[in-house]
Amino acid sequence: MVQYNTLMLLFLVTFFASALLRRFLTAINIRHLRRHGHEVPELFAGEIDSETLTRMSRYTIESARFGSLEGLCDDLITLAILLSGFLPCLIGHILRWKAPFVVSGLIFFGALALISFILGLPFNLYRTFAIEKKYGFSTITPGLWIMDLLKNLLISTFLLGLLLGALLTLMHYTEKTWWFWAWAVFATFQLLMLWLYPIVIAPLFNKYEPVKDETLEEAMIAMMAKVGLKTEGVYQVDEGKRSRHTNAYFTGIGKTKRIVLYDTLLNSHSHDEILAILAHEIGHWKKKHLLMQLAFMEVVSLITLYLAYQILGWPLLYQTFGFAQPLSYVGLLLLAALFGPLMFFLTPLGAALLRKFERDADDYSYKLTGSTQALCSALKRLAKDNLANLHPHPFYSWFYYSHPPLTERIRHLQALEVPQNEA
Repeated sequence: MVQYNTLMLLFLVTFFASALLRRFLTAINIRHLRRHGHEVPELFAGEIDSETLTRMSRYTIESARFGSLEGLCDDLITLAILLSGFLPCLIGHILRWKAPFVVSGLIFFGALALISFILGLPFNLYRTFAIEKKYGFSTITPGLWIMDLLKNLLISTFLLGLLLGALLTLMHYTEKTWWFWAWAVFATFQLLMLWLYPIVIAPLFNKYEPVKDETLEEAMIAMMAKVGLKTEGVYQVDEGKRSRHTNAYFTGIGKTKRIVLYDTLLNSHSHDEILAILAHEIGHWKKKHLLMQLAFMEVVSLITLYLAYQILGWPLLYQTFGFAQPLSYVGLLLLAALFGPLMFFLTPLGAALLRKFERDADDYSYKLTGSTQALCSALKRLAKDNLANLHPHPFYSWFYYSHPPLTERIRHLQALEVPQNEA
């Protein structure tokens, strides 16, 4: 009984600590924005007027509050599922069907995924058709939203069902070494998805076509050739039918590697700004940031699967949450519930690494283009067009941000040119 209480106490302490920290971070970020949100940063003087600044603050606050409410609901649902006896009851019904182990596991996770999907629909709807529409971003029609929802549901069900089915099969038939073979399957699946996504999955949602501006396309290809980077092509995507947010990214690996530009970005940015953004993305590739992230994920997944293998047979894990005997696929869910809150406290480590990658890519953009002016201009325009928060709380940005805060990032870029100008 002491052990039972200790494990439950550990779970509850870490769960509530992470939940409270999330809400604390949101609260101080909103309070900081209310205090400074009326001030136009010096770097943005002449770029942003008071009306736009007010909309930036309101959008950030409303989105943050809604996200906090959604997180609270997720926490309450998680506690209800784990502590109400729902899971043992669900397992009792599944086991009565006497289905094979793999089928039972798929039914178990499928039922939980369906519950999560249904409960998440109201939040998705409100965010898309209330908040995003209110601030002029959402352009999606109800019909397209439903089609996207159904496509995502079908694709996710197929791919995750395939991956989970493989994992459960390995757990059942290779009891001592399943963790290693599962890691090998997971790693292969990741690489396969990176290769297939641009040519199979993404076109199911959007129309991809070569950039129509031939001058811009030639300049982009020339820039990539300058650093020996080959790609399948430069594409524009009709993202404007869903949202007015702007973006650009590299996707794919090997022969499916390509550059994708939102049509909204092409319509709102100059050629020099787009080329500066491209130079930044090239910096990620040349610095091998994607490979580093993949390698890190593979190492973490291998360690995680091995630890799961060691713990899944522990009877106390199941007894703590109301199960009379171990059942390995249930154990996977319980381990995720136990370690999820703990992993949240490691968020700043990952965020710090990603911010370093972004600074390195900015430095590379300067090295490649010989100037930071176009990238600074592009960042200011992106901030304005996407109603970014120009006044994040330092602790909030340190904990969460994968990119340096915009004012800090622009100052860093401008400082790169100081020695050259003085010379």
